Amino acid sequence: MPPPTPPLPPHTTVFLLLLFFFLTTTIQQSDLDSDCTNRWIHIRQLPSLFNLDILTNCSETHHPFATNFCPFLTNHGLGPKTHNQSHSWFRTDTNLLELFFHRRMLEYPCLTSDPNAADAIYLPYYASLDSLRYLYGPYYNYSSQHGLHLYNFLKEESPEIWGRRHGHDHFLVIAGTAWDFNQPLGNDPPLWGSSFLELPEFYNVTTLTLESRAYPWQEQSIPYVTSFHPPNLALFNSWIKRVTRSKRTTLMLFSGGSAISSTPNIRRSIRLECDNISKTENTTQNSNPYSKQCEFIDCSNGICEHDPIKIMKPMLHSSFCLQPPGETPTRRSTFDSILAGCIPVFFEELSAKRQYGWHLAEDEYDEFSVMIPKEDVVFKGVSVMEVLNGIPVSEVRRKRDKVIEMISRVIYRKHGSSLGLRTKKDAIDIAIEGTLQRIKARLEGSLNDQ
Repeated sequence: MPPPTPPLPPHTTVFLLLLFFFLTTTIQQSDLDSDCTNRWIHIRQLPSLFNLDILTNCSETHHPFATNFCPFLTNHGLGPKTHNQSHSWFRTDTNLLELFFHRRMLEYPCLTSDPNAADAIYLPYYASLDSLRYLYGPYYNYSSQHGLHLYNFLKEESPEIWGRRHGHDHFLVIAGTAWDFNQPLGNDPPLWGSSFLELPEFYNVTTLTLESRAYPWQEQSIPYVTSFHPPNLALFNSWIKRVTRSKRTTLMLFSGGSAISSTPNIRRSIRLECDNISKTENTTQNSNPYSKQCEFIDCSNGICEHDPIKIMKPMLHSSFCLQPPGETPTRRSTFDSILAGCIPVFFEELSAKRQYGWHLAEDEYDEFSVMIPKEDVVFKGVSVMEVLNGIPVSEVRRKRDKVIEMISRVIYRKHGSSLGLRTKKDAIDIAIEGTLQRIKARLEGSLNDQ
């Protein structure tokens, strides 16, 4: 038996009670004139053990090797403000996307209480947070069972909702990469991760993840959450103006861990080149228009994750932001760089081009990014600095303009935002739109490898 759960601090308990009341109360929509044809969504009412109860296990006491995310539950998962006067910037934890997505779904203008009238059914299950007990807790040896309790509920409670289309019209969000949820069911002993995405019971469910695999049709990547969540159009436009006017004095920037691998890989090559550039810049006269060729931001041990100032300021002053793959191909830094108007530089297509097709069109990558094959850098000695310095100024300007144009598509605007800002589709709007289209195509039998 797992150890008894210790009591939460009083302020956390009060917060969760208020959150429970809010998330179980239907929001009245003001946009009554919305055309909801083919856009109706039903939010499946799940017992709190599938979402809000999970939030009570937010500290290291429950998961001693996981991050304490209790401080970041405020503002419905956006986290605390970066400072008291801030209206748009928060210390957002990516792991709480499931909570914030749930909150934003309550504002969706085409909600229906009738599942039979719905074009899609949203499951507010906090799958990534629930997985912690299988990864770090007393259920470590039972990770193949992650999600079965949800399936049993869907089959037993109002089974006609699930049975009508056998889950094809259901969708959910996972605040993590698909690789953490694809442990083969038969592994003995178990490997890292849970088997949620390997359960045949959920093969028909559309799953929105931060990074998807190439082959399962039901997985679709959506942008990582940044720290910028504007509540109105004026604050959004103010940020766009700042990004547009920012003086770019650094050619390229890389943010990541301080350790340099002893074996050849793209991150090692970038770090060595950047270190070598820094040494020569201190001893030679620089005629380049940039005052600095390369800047490295040390984000070891996650110190940048909840402190956007550490990376946003240098990104605002850089022309290019390097996005080499790490343990997995994708990075939150990609979306931080877009937010700062810093042109992303990719080293493999899986880092973004093969991931975020709904938000970043595949045929537009040449317009807003740079691609340098990692093999050319690691094994052929291609200099990243020389490639970027060789791009004409006019092309750099066009790419940056395109990056700035895309900012609204990758941010997650604040819940309760103004009607003016809602005219710009953000990451959640686009994710919902894409999900509805995919489910419709699936039900019509014409998915065609979307």
